[in-house]
Amino acid sequence: METSARNREWSDLPGAVPLNAEFDAERLAAEVRRLRDVQWRLNKPIDHLGLGPEHDIDWKIIPLRGPNGDPERTDPGGAGLDRHADTPHLARCPYHAEVLASLPAPLHSVRLISLGPGVSSHTHSDLKTSYPWGCLRLHIPITTHPGAWVVVDGVERHWDAGRLWFADFDRPHSVRNEGTVPRVHMVIDCVPTPAIMNLFPEDYRREMPWSDVLFTRDPVPLNEAELRSYRCSFPMPATFPEWSDPPESDPGRNLGASVDLDGDRLVLSVEGEPRFGLVHIGGGEFRLEGWTEERTVHLSPAGPSPEVTFIEREGRALKVASRPITDRAEEALAAAGGT
Repeated sequence: METSARNREWSDLPGAVPLNAEFDAERLAAEVRRLRDVQWRLNKPIDHLGLGPEHDIDWKIIPLRGPNGDPERTDPGGAGLDRHADTPHLARCPYHAEVLASLPAPLHSVRLISLGPGVSSHTHSDLKTSYPWGCLRLHIPITTHPGAWVVVDGVERHWDAGRLWFADFDRPHSVRNEGTVPRVHMVIDCVPTPAIMNLFPEDYRREMPWSDVLFTRDPVPLNEAELRSYRCSFPMPATFPEWSDPPESDPGRNLGASVDLDGDRLVLSVEGEPRFGLVHIGGGEFRLEGWTEERTVHLSPAGPSPEVTFIEREGRALKVASRPITDRAEEALAAAGGT
């Protein structure tokens, strides 16, 4: 089943807005200066194929939170095996930690991003970094000046220091620093919650298509027997582990996949390679570790017709595909009466 009509009401809203939250930019800047012994590393993007090449401009990063808390990774992470965690750098920045703790939303990555003087980026679009896909990419300018610009959908804006800003970075955008000193922002990837959406300006919220905001459910624990019962094998649509738009793979092609138990969590393997940790969100539905509910799998291994359902979301639009389970764990067979 596929709901093909894509609602685009959100594209009529401003591409960027200041939120109703302000912080002490001087205190933030003082803590950034305290990290002068830390090497700023070149920005390195990530997609479904893995880490890409470093950017070749003075666009550098210190990660405060990221995949596995690795202080050397500059990418924001994504769907995979890695859990997001604080890096050692955040422990040296207590006011940054205080600011982050005040945000009423679960955090994924947090990075300090410096754009060098006289540097501009090319116009580009990020990957599924807005609320129809269950993500918010927020900025707090720390060190800035009137010559620092963010351009979203062709509209130039100077973002004031200390203010929390949202931009829909899925739209074409670029950044530009016309000054003589680096421009530093704290860039925060988090998931939408009703509380953080209430920080948006009233007129923005009034026009927002709320049914297109993909809120993320809390994890639901599973006991050991339940974890074992979800082990199974099945074919997977080749487009499911791919984030290209449009997909590069043949929609009719399947890949061999399995769900296996690795310690205290389930892992989704593709063609024999462990690819994604699975986070249970209730009723046998799992989102991918490091990601949102933009993409989930629903496992039904214990019934008379065992199957896996693959779900992709874009706001209220759904793309759903099901495949039969070809091999079940003994626990699932027992639950199904041994059939």
